[in-house]
Amino acid sequence: MAWGVPPRPPSSKVQALYELCKRTFSSPSAAGASPPPPPADAVRSISSLMDTITPADVGLRDDSVEEDRGHGFFDSNFLKSSARVARWAQPITYLHIYECDAFSIGIFCLPTSAIIPLHDHPGMTVLSKILYGSMHVKSYDWIEPTVLASSQPARLAMLQTDEVRTAPCQTSVLYPESGGNMHCFTSVSSCAVLDVLAPPYSEDVGRICTYFHDYPFSSLSAAGHTKVAGNPDSYAWLEAINTPVNIYMRPGMYTGPAVQVKPNFYIAVAREDVVEQNS
Repeated sequence: MAWGVPPRPPSSKVQALYELCKRTFSSPSAAGASPPPPPADAVRSISSLMDTITPADVGLRDDSVEEDRGHGFFDSNFLKSSARVARWAQPITYLHIYECDAFSIGIFCLPTSAIIPLHDHPGMTVLSKILYGSMHVKSYDWIEPTVLASSQPARLAMLQTDEVRTAPCQTSVLYPESGGNMHCFTSVSSCAVLDVLAPPYSEDVGRICTYFHDYPFSSLSAAGHTKVAGNPDSYAWLEAINTPVNIYMRPGMYTGPAVQVKPNFYIAVAREDVVEQNS
């Protein structure tokens, strides 16, 4: 690669997203510990790119989700198996685009009134872009230091988001300890969400999705004499659900531009530059 010659532009916005994520997110350590979130400007670059992605860029139409009664099974182990579901169940379709140890890219397609229950993202940075449709988003972050309920194993959290978002809208970002790390989605209309998870869930290293019930602040009392600042409605008690949580989901076929995986791309470019300098 000659000096002064600009690199070839990505062949698609999906490819550009992959390459930007590849440069931004580092793989977890051998022990499985999640790396710290990348610098804010790097996250903004990814968010800005995702803001420009349309359904057509990922092979979707605004009416891609049909109001049918499919089959599928999604639990906290994430797309682990399949099973027949009740006739009334609204299946969610997941379109896999790319995944490695450092990050994953995929699309959740929700029919009207489908729900992804309240869940967390341990040690993860997550960027979400609504491609089309509308959804209600509710999210929380833990109160620090930890505040526990006196009568049951629930922990106090602060409400971060409780609103309906409609495409086109800006990409949202959550972090390990801020931005609404625990959230739930309810589709107001058929909608699709482009998600980047960094790093992705991994049961092998203990990065497991936990689901929660949320209770109004007034329904439980805090252990000790904890007082909250501001409106009590801005707080809620979250209790982990210890029984398996089944979300009806089926894998779909991603028909957008394929990612051209370049695991050693940046190393190769650097080596080419060194060779040309020495020749």
